[in-house]
Amino acid sequence: MIILFGLAGSGKGTQGKALSEIFGWRWLSVGQVIRDTGGYEETINKGLLIPDEDVIRLMNRAIEKSEAEGFDVILDGYPRSKYQAEWMMDHIPEKIDGAIILEVPKEELYDRLALRGRDDDKEKESIDRRFEIFEQNICSILPMLESKNIPIERVDGVGTIDEVTDRLVEIVKKFNPSATEQSEDVNGEEIEKSYGE
Repeated sequence: MIILFGLAGSGKGTQGKALSEIFGWRWLSVGQVIRDTGGYEETINKGLLIPDEDVIRLMNRAIEKSEAEGFDVILDGYPRSKYQAEWMMDHIPEKIDGAIILEVPKEELYDRLALRGRDDDKEKESIDRRFEIFEQNICSILPMLESKNIPIERVDGVGTIDEVTDRLVEIVKKFNPSATEQSEDVNGEEIEKSYGE
């Protein structure tokens, strides 16, 4: 299991999908899982976070289902809070191969989010609130991962999608030496070629 962290617009969604295709793993985006569940639209549009207990329940269910179907997992943006990370460290630390943080300058993130056009990306105030929450939470999450000897790598998220994917592929192989590429077509037509969450 690989955890993929990054601010909104950093490319987690696009890169998570790409890695899932390359390695034949299951991509689990916390944002997508929540949106697919429904009922949280107003909270998301205000740039606020879903209650921790709900996120843990939804994501743990998705992880268990993936494992039961024989898939390794790429977690996109989960855990998002100290509480969620504490739950993972108490219950499933041995399943985590490593964590990757995609780093992109905020000015570029504003541009990417403007192009993405989702409702929760339109207001700069809402975006800034999401940035602030992420930065506060990541400061408390990383020490917990380190306390369990889970490796963490920071990756430059600037460049073409293919360039960033290549960087991530090498780190995934470093974290999980048994990971093997399923296809030489790193960014095939089935992968959405735009920066996601």
